[in-house]
Order: sequence, then structure tokens, then C-alpha cells
Amino acid sequence: MAITAAQVKELREATGAGMMDCKKALMETNGDMDAAVEVLRKKGQAKAEKKASRIAAEGICLIACDGDQKAAVVEVNSETDFVAQNEKFRTYVAKVADQALKTEAKDIDAFMAEPWIEDSSKTVSEALVDMIAVISEKLSIRRFEQVAAQDGCVVSYLHGKGRIAVIIDAKTGVVNDAVKEALTNVAMQVAAMSPKYVTVDEVPESYKEHEKEILLAQAIEENEKLPENKRKPQNIIEKMLIGRLNKELKQICLYDQVYVRAEDGKQTVAQYLQQVGKANNTDLSVRRFIRFETGEGIEKKVENFAEEVMSQIKH
Repeated sequence: MAITAAQVKELREATGAGMMDCKKALMETNGDMDAAVEVLRKKGQAKAEKKASRIAAEGICLIACDGDQKAAVVEVNSETDFVAQNEKFRTYVAKVADQALKTEAKDIDAFMAEPWIEDSSKTVSEALVDMIAVISEKLSIRRFEQVAAQDGCVVSYLHGKGRIAVIIDAKTGVVNDAVKEALTNVAMQVAAMSPKYVTVDEVPESYKEHEKEILLAQAIEENEKLPENKRKPQNIIEKMLIGRLNKELKQICLYDQVYVRAEDGKQTVAQYLQQVGKANNTDLSVRRFIRFETGEGIEKKVENFAEEVMSQIKH
């Protein structure tokens, strides 16, 4: 059966697959469009399995919001930054974020197994396989998080076209433009300064003890390098240790960080929120924050493209 250019175009527009792949699928199915779609999906699965060993450490984080009361953030990884900036890929990730906003799944496995928001006949996992066939790179839905406001609101901030995504869950009796602007500023602070906790009270004792051990070892080593007549006694070293630990905790706790837009360079984030709350006749506080950074914690493969090209030329 002869396959027309119009058929190939129709299948390509429906699936996003390559032109030659569409032509082969149509020839294999004698021009049956639905069957050809299934052939491409199955080939997409095969391609996905071949790509499974590759490292996907690029990609983007995107946020979906339901007003100022609910938000969800997702991280979807790709192999290259080129694909991460592809409009088709970004549109797909936006749909994944919409799925995360509506999901009742509590973990990524349950999320991947639920019906896809765009087509309930397939799962999120199956839709991902279809997208891998379109993009021709390994893709991975790595994580998601959903936040619902309690006695306040949620605000979000996206940095670098999705390199970093932040959601702030705030407690406030007043939700107006001034309050939301202030919380957006705090979200920008979280993106820039990457705190681990809201307040020092949240820091686990195990973390403090671990840091004390490291700081103590550093202090002892520094002390031993000094001339003998200038070395500090143990009790002084321990006092120095407390000071250094407190300084470190201020860096990792949002409330104790110096607010990056403070005019005097001294105002903390806690003081800034107190100031805004007072100006709006409400108590304003951060209940928690979510910060996703694309590829964080993933070991990236270092590619030598010159060697790769030369290797292909030689063979």
C-alpha cells in the first residue's frame, strides 16, 4: 500500500515522532493510523529501555498553582540542557506540574501509576514513555511536592527558567498584594541563599553534633599550627566552637539569614517579615518552604565531545 505524505504528516503531528519513523509505522500497519500510533508507542518503550542507563541530570522544575491556596512543584530531568529549553518539553513538564497539583498520590511510584491528566487511557509512566519517543532522550520525572495553605497562603518563585523553583507556605491573617510581594521576596531569598531550615529550632540535634565534630577537628588543627606560646587552652577552643556553630546555623536557617534586600545590610529575614506583618496588621510567618534545584544530588557524566566525534570518525 502506498503511503502518502499527508498520512505521514498527520501521524507526525499526532505523535511528534520523526518523519521516517512515522512512514515506517504506516507501512507496517498498511496505513492504519491508530495501529501506527501503537507501533510508535511500542518503539518508544524500546527506546526508553535502551536509554535507561543514561544519566539525566539536566531538565527543569516547574510550578502549578491554584490561586494562592495550593501549589505543586515538579522536577523532570533530561540528558541535555538543549532539550530542557525545548518548548515541546517545557509544555510537557507544565502538564506534569498540573498533574502534581491535582494528584492524591503520596509518593513518586503512586504518581507514575495513576491515569495521565491528558489521556486517562494511559498512566503517567506510559505518557512519559511516549514523550521519550518524541524527544529521543532519556527523561525522568524525579520528584514532586504539593503544598496547601493553612491559615494563610502559598506563593511561588521560579528562577532561571526553571533551574530553581521555590514554594513558600505562609501563615498570615491578611492576604493582600503587599503580603504576597513580601513572601515572593522571601522565596527569592530561599532560591539565592538555599537555607535548609526555617528556624534554628528545626535543626536536628544529630546535625548539630555532626557539625560540632567537624568544627572541633578544624579548631584543633588550627590551634596545633600556632607557635606553642600562642596556642589556646581547651576551654577557649570550645567557646570558639560554639561561636562558629552559631554562625553556621545562621547561614542555613532562613529566619537568621540577613535579608538580601535589606537596606542596612543587617536586617534578618525574621525582622523583615515582622516589619511587613506590622505594616499590614497581621502576624506573618513562614510555615515551611520547598526548594527544588534541577539536577541537585545527581552525579553528572562529564562528556568529552571532541573525543566522541573523533571516535565516530575513526569507526
